[in-house]
Amino acid sequence: MAKKFTAVIPARYASTRLPGKPLADINGKTMIQRVYEQAIASEAVEVIIATDDERIMKVCAQFGAHVELTRADHKSGTDRIAELADRFEWPDARIVVNVQGDEPGLPPALVTQVAAVLEKNPGAEMATLVTPLVSDAEWDDPNVAKVVTDREGRALYFSRASIPFPRGGDRPRASRHVGIYAYRVGALKKLAGTPPCELEVIEGLEQLRALWLGLPIVVAGACEKPSRHIETAEDLEVVRRELADR
Repeated sequence: MAKKFTAVIPARYASTRLPGKPLADINGKTMIQRVYEQAIASEAVEVIIATDDERIMKVCAQFGAHVELTRADHKSGTDRIAELADRFEWPDARIVVNVQGDEPGLPPALVTQVAAVLEKNPGAEMATLVTPLVSDAEWDDPNVAKVVTDREGRALYFSRASIPFPRGGDRPRASRHVGIYAYRVGALKKLAGTPPCELEVIEGLEQLRALWLGLPIVVAGACEKPSRHIETAEDLEVVRRELADR
């Protein structure tokens, strides 16, 4: 397991499909509180919520979270975390995990795992997780990011396309990217300090900027099944029902 790492949960109020998403009620608790509780159950030495909105700030303070107000003009969670890295003067070697703020059922083990994977690979600057693609529908779905790796488990490319291409006709074994990242702070600052590259813009995948910069990303199979991300009101209702059934 990773020796010491920080987990940060970027929480933006604005959302095209679900405005105010972090404050959505899920069976008596806000989404952001549920994500925070999952993150603090990991082995992170500290968990910080990074938000751009006073309303989220107030709610997080009420349930006792460490919450920081960040600039409103950030384009991504990576940029928001990089602001905290500068604010707190974290050393370049420090490991930080970016925890998605819209996954209230996130297994805490995945937060710990992705940090440990990065620590065990000193030649890597980032780490992320994958699960197997289980159907043709997933493989063909542009909303599902796929990744291919080299023999050492380092990412070669991420895409919304069906990769690798099955020239022989049969669908190959393929991996679905799980949107959780661990960074070394030095790499985080490089990412935040570089404009989006062409591949990133075309695919709509920020991790391609890291590969374009030559930052090695090590990939590992998730040790537990990831939970559902909430993107729409329909997703929110599904998660409410799932949690109620438990």
